[in-house]
Amino acid sequence: MTRPLIAILRGITPKDAAACAQVLVDAGITTIEVPLNSPDPLTSIQAMVAAVGKSAVIGAGTVLSVAQVKQVAAAGGSIIVSPNVNGAVIRATVDAGLQSWPGFFTPTEAFAAIDAGATGLKLFPGTMAGPEGLKAMCAVIPHSVPVYAVGGAGPANFAQWRAAGARGFGIGTALYTPGLSVQSVATRARSIVAAYDAAIED
Repeated sequence: MTRPLIAILRGITPKDAAACAQVLVDAGITTIEVPLNSPDPLTSIQAMVAAVGKSAVIGAGTVLSVAQVKQVAAAGGSIIVSPNVNGAVIRATVDAGLQSWPGFFTPTEAFAAIDAGATGLKLFPGTMAGPEGLKAMCAVIPHSVPVYAVGGAGPANFAQWRAAGARGFGIGTALYTPGLSVQSVATRARSIVAAYDAAIED
């Protein structure tokens, strides 16, 4: 079962990349981003694509330029996540055949991203807008464009965010912090997936 969860592995190193990707997929998290401010991120992306590329969507986060989009595409990535709305980055991503998930915080930014061709939107930082802020914006954002909450959204409040309109989530430090063992990542991933499944059933 594929769930609308994006694993954000900020700080991961190439030596752990493939193994972490595998345990995430085994747990049921099949979209993984490696933020470009991680050590040697393109090598990690290549390792993940080689390990689980047929069963997972692998790509990069904190993508800020068209040049970086091209680098991620060359590394085999298929999703581009950004903390901001940059029309040139979104268009370059779409032109390369990759998914584009820019970060937004206002309706103006949301519609600018949609106009540029974004696949979906990332409310960031979610903790500042809160579920009520998201709910208000989802009243005008087209339902055809999925909105994921990132930052302040997690196992403790999945249900609340979903009720506000979140269609998925980006999970960072609750899932991974630099130096965490692969087994610990696996344990956290299973717990997060269980919490998400429970939120859906409620």
